Amino acid sequence: MPIPVLTIDGPSGAGKGTVSRLIAKKLGWHYLDSGSIYRSLAIAVQKASVDLAAVDKIVKVAQGLALEFECGDELIVRLDGEDITNQLGLEQTGGMASQIAALPAVRQVLLKKQQDFKQLPGLVADGRDMGTVVFPDAENKVFLTASAEKRAQRRYKQLIEKEIDANLVQIINEIEARDRRDMERATAPLAMASDALYIDSSDMTIDAVVEEVLNLIR
Repeated sequence: MPIPVLTIDGPSGAGKGTVSRLIAKKLGWHYLDSGSIYRSLAIAVQKASVDLAAVDKIVKVAQGLALEFECGDELIVRLDGEDITNQLGLEQTGGMASQIAALPAVRQVLLKKQQDFKQLPGLVADGRDMGTVVFPDAENKVFLTASAEKRAQRRYKQLIEKEIDANLVQIINEIEARDRRDMERATAPLAMASDALYIDSSDMTIDAVVEEVLNLIR
């Protein structure tokens, strides 16, 4: 029996994680947050005091990455048994993850780890290259985006609610820089699959986006 896969790709802050988790919950499917895998690797690399120029050492850390995902109302991620969820959302972690994600040797190691999430009754996979590289044969694909300003406002609101100091202009600049890096990298750049449904969530509620994606699957 073929295992159904829904891929939701798009830039950082477009709402992919929230939408993907809600859909996975509604369908009773497994959930893969590929961004968290790269962000977790960034944290592991930091903890091991590995320089970003030392690609071989980063590959070694990636090979030994021991991650657990707990998908309730919020995603909980554990690295070597330690809850690192709060560290995943830091801008520093995201920036470092984006640089690590541009390394072909690292992507190769993590590709297999991501594909192993494909299990019955189905999988919702959220990331940058789920529909183009990791699961190119997925029957349902979505490209979810929003303007850089709107994504920055959402991120700013999240950080302020968590009582983390934030600067809106700085967040906009970081998001635009990350978009450029993700779209221009040589290996698996951020791109919309030719058979994906395009959704701009700038002026949409989460519920409206979820409904549109569910309609695609139906």
